[in-house]
Amino acid sequence: MGAEKKWLFTLFSAVFLSLLLLLFSSISAFSSPRSIPSIVHHGAPYPPSFAYYISGDRGDKDRIFRLLLAVYHPRNRYLLHLAADASNDERLQLAVAVKSVPAIRAFENVDIVGKPNRISYMGSSNIATILHAAAILLKIESGWDWFITLSARDYPLISQDDLSHVFSSVSRDLNFIDHTSDLGWKEGQRVQPIVVDPGLYLARRTQIFHATEKRPTPDAFKIFTGSPWFVLSRSFLEFCVLGWDNLPRVLLMYFNNIVLSEEGYFHSVICNSNEFKNKTVNSDLRFMIWDDPPKMEPLFLNGSNFNDMAESGAAFARKFHKDDSVLDMVDQKILKRGRNRLLPGAWCSGRKSWLMDPCSQWSDVNILKPGSQAKKFEESMKNLLDDWKTQSNQCQ
Repeated sequence: MGAEKKWLFTLFSAVFLSLLLLLFSSISAFSSPRSIPSIVHHGAPYPPSFAYYISGDRGDKDRIFRLLLAVYHPRNRYLLHLAADASNDERLQLAVAVKSVPAIRAFENVDIVGKPNRISYMGSSNIATILHAAAILLKIESGWDWFITLSARDYPLISQDDLSHVFSSVSRDLNFIDHTSDLGWKEGQRVQPIVVDPGLYLARRTQIFHATEKRPTPDAFKIFTGSPWFVLSRSFLEFCVLGWDNLPRVLLMYFNNIVLSEEGYFHSVICNSNEFKNKTVNSDLRFMIWDDPPKMEPLFLNGSNFNDMAESGAAFARKFHKDDSVLDMVDQKILKRGRNRLLPGAWCSGRKSWLMDPCSQWSDVNILKPGSQAKKFEESMKNLLDDWKTQSNQCQ
């Protein structure tokens, strides 16, 4: 009898271990990525792709990573920039977090600036940093169609499938940038004062220096101003960075000494260029709420603004406090994104469960599945393009 019990115990142990190994192998199969990534196709027959420049200050590591997950798609390219005042340890932690995502490891489409630029608030070093980012993205990736700037305080209101679906019907040489030539009080307080940005010259970050005298508003070109957030075409960024025309360089020298030059440089270049001024849609595609009269920054958004955001037809919104509960509402109700998981899309083929991210496995990354928010964004885009076709509000 003892031998029989011993035999049964051995049998049950073997069955239990087999079941345990089967369970572990199943979990491993569900959670491990495909060894060979789906091929990303670019060009006119395929959906457009985007180059994202996502920037943040010291302490913004987690916000940048969350934003990256919320706008990620294998067809896009991403460049992350933590300002120079962030520690190397924080930059390393961000790199480790990025590399922990199976899809990002497989598609290798996310980079982090290793030697960040120093940025002075209200100075022209912001323009230098954006141009540097654009130059990097132009060099490392030939397939993207539009360049999008985001900060750690931004968040998307639509999925990347929605964004690509709507932009599929847009001419790929159009630029979306809020602009006006009605300078008002900005002429005397922003355009005419002469400032020096120490972030361009010194090893430490300080405030801009003001000269004692002002200079007259130039008459060789027209100054435009507007939102510092935009969606710019690849062709326009090549015009600014590669410099086959002298206009971008002339304006860069002028805006080098202007207060908040990021609110005027690209706007002025595009509207003074015969090649691009008629390819400019007057919108930054953002949802923002301002004080009346507006101050230098928009108000922080919260849960009370959720319905307005969801119905706005905007692609992005700003600005948000870190980990505000309204971001969880956007994830759950609009993006359908789980905590610490990638933004789901048609490319994700894994099973959805609490054990694994469905985007840890993938199929064809060149297909799209737009959701309900795409209709709102599509209607907003239609109105913008109708306005653009009339040329009633472009570079005026």
